[in-house]
Amino acid sequence: MRTVPGLAMVWALLLCCGCASTQAPEKQNLAAKLDPLHIVAPGPPLADPPVGYVDGAGYRGFDRNEYPGDDTMQQLHNTFAFTGYWLTVPPGAQFNQWKGKRTLLKQQGWGFLVLANGKLDAEILKAKKSGTTPAALGQQDAATAVAAAQAEGFPAHTILFLDQEEGGRLLDEQAAYLLAWTEAVAASSYKPGVYASGQLVQDDPGVWIDTIRDIRSRVTTAHLHEVAIFDTQDQCPPAPGCTLAAKPLSAAGEPNLIAWQYSQSPRRPEITQSCAKTYAPDGNCYAPNFPKIFLDMDVAPDADPSHGR
Repeated sequence: MRTVPGLAMVWALLLCCGCASTQAPEKQNLAAKLDPLHIVAPGPPLADPPVGYVDGAGYRGFDRNEYPGDDTMQQLHNTFAFTGYWLTVPPGAQFNQWKGKRTLLKQQGWGFLVLANGKLDAEILKAKKSGTTPAALGQQDAATAVAAAQAEGFPAHTILFLDQEEGGRLLDEQAAYLLAWTEAVAASSYKPGVYASGQLVQDDPGVWIDTIRDIRSRVTTAHLHEVAIFDTQDQCPPAPGCTLAAKPLSAAGEPNLIAWQYSQSPRRPEITQSCAKTYAPDGNCYAPNFPKIFLDMDVAPDADPSHGR
């Protein structure tokens, strides 16, 4: 909040009322010429809100599979407080463009949402046919993520989020893979998290579920380590669409979230009809002032959701 000139003037008049009579006449005249209203100079303004801060909601962030470039990241930090950071090759990519960028991004002031790509069900089943159980595959992928986090210099207790792309209730092999991954990360110096869908889907007639609730139920039932949740829920409402005016995490409908991805690129037409106008004509969500940089928008109560600085 900045100093309000009018308010400063009123306080100056109140503070100076009656003080002129204590001055010598010649000093009164000189003071009147220099400062006829006897305005007290305002002190230094209070600090502006932190980068990416949204009053009542938290901090804006984004995630993207392709690295935007060093200079672009520096400029994006004028708008966003934290960025998704891939430890492994992102979904659909051939290589990881984020590798080796942590030190630079930390110097630029970024907070982190640290991500590791998870296996799709078809990949889990393929490995199973080749003799690698879903649990063993999860442990192997966790070891890869932990080694990458160490190589990037992420400190102990950083939350590593497994990217669970497929939604709905987990199949048995998916659950075995995912929970083996989170337990293996929990056994390291890092903390486990999962990026999963908070979108309700019909599980049985009259029964609705989302992936987040399924994961939490399995963790509780098996008495496993707590898993941090990064919720992807872009249905409008509750999601506001492609906008910097983020909503608080409570609006997502899931308790105890670390972060909420409220806008995706491209948008899903079937669930974003009411906020379609907030997206570009091609369905993507573009960064402000960067018409070629499409991204997913996130919000979190912490400017460094993974605690990775």
